[in-house]
Amino acid sequence: MTVHVVGGGLAGSEAAWQMAERGLDVVVHEMRPVRGTAAHRTERLGELVCSNTFKSTETSNAHGLLKAEMRALGSLILTCADEARVPGGSALTVDREIFSQAVHARIHAHPRITVTREEVTALPDVGVVATGPLTSDALADAIRARLGVESLAFYDAIAPVVSVESIDQSIAFRASRWGKETMDGAGEEGAYLNCPFTKDEYEAFLDALTTADQFTAHEFDSVPYFEGCMPVEEMARRGRESLRFGPMKPIGLQDPRSGRRPWAVAQLRMEDRGGRMWNLVGFQTRLRIPEQARVFRMIPGLAEAEFLRYGSIHRNSYVNAPAALSPHLALRDAPTTLFAGQITGVEGYTESSATGLLAGINLVRMLRGDEPVVPPPASMLGALYRYLREADPRHFQPMNANFGLLDELEGVDAKVLRDKTRKRELFAERALAALHAWRDTHALAPEPV
Repeated sequence: MTVHVVGGGLAGSEAAWQMAERGLDVVVHEMRPVRGTAAHRTERLGELVCSNTFKSTETSNAHGLLKAEMRALGSLILTCADEARVPGGSALTVDREIFSQAVHARIHAHPRITVTREEVTALPDVGVVATGPLTSDALADAIRARLGVESLAFYDAIAPVVSVESIDQSIAFRASRWGKETMDGAGEEGAYLNCPFTKDEYEAFLDALTTADQFTAHEFDSVPYFEGCMPVEEMARRGRESLRFGPMKPIGLQDPRSGRRPWAVAQLRMEDRGGRMWNLVGFQTRLRIPEQARVFRMIPGLAEAEFLRYGSIHRNSYVNAPAALSPHLALRDAPTTLFAGQITGVEGYTESSATGLLAGINLVRMLRGDEPVVPPPASMLGALYRYLREADPRHFQPMNANFGLLDELEGVDAKVLRDKTRKRELFAERALAALHAWRDTHALAPEPV
């Protein structure tokens, strides 16, 4: 049987390789150069259009841990990245030309892979859709028609996410406006963490926010601002009271320390069911990352904030995975039509490649009569898939690999857990043990690349 991969980027190339190596005939459909994009400059497969780094290789870093798991499953993308590596410290930084040439050459040379240059306008019955954030309008229309209008986003307005352990809860308090919302099973406890501002704190925050250095978008990444994804810094420039009557309104809240209503409030909403990640509600932003860290740590209670994800606004076509896709990221009524890469709601080169790897493995399994599999949530890849399955579909936003996705360690001395480096090492040890056991149980050990 011939299977189809739509998109020749990182996820599509990885998926095609995994299936071809396991004996399937694969057709990769890439629309460049028949139809170009505003981001790509060549017609090569695996072209990197933004940064030239895959981030850290150290397993005490979430991205490094995910790479270690991918290597255990035989990742083509990481093999090509290793061949193209340039000095970058502990980061896997590559020469983008050498890297894309390596991916392009490997895919074209594989005897079971055929590459066709054409725009695909319909979903394959048996295949992987890995068209990324620049999915063509025609295919996006087909996805929307199949999944529903609300299941595909075109602009990605992301607010920062911080670790619950880094929030000073002697300042931030749990409550909802007028006490209307409660957490499931939490009695009268409110659904939000609230960071209360005095007037002076609010004015100082506004000054810093409106003068901070802002990211200037690439041409393909520019977005026409509308109320639903207005950067918080742009809202602040509309007037000194704009945020107090917008996402930072204090009405219906009382600071338990003073017994009075704060001048303004920054609210955080739980991002995961375990309550380890908290989203800064309404704080989508185009500030540069160092500026986000500097300015948002001025929020009372966030002076020591650990950012698990920084905010951004950019063009990004992605599916509302928890609302529309199966646990293995396929159409719910067509399990052999899988999605991979950024279109699934993951962020980053490594994350995109990893979903392509697993999509390829799972499509092979299903065509051989086996059930699709997802790694255990103790692994970074499994935790990322769990987020895509269990995130609140009403507030779903793309996510990158981070330790906040993992369940807390059990049976470890509290003193040890206070050492962040050692804690992350323990996370990695548990994750790799779980991933290797899962791989071996399902006989997923790769052939040498």
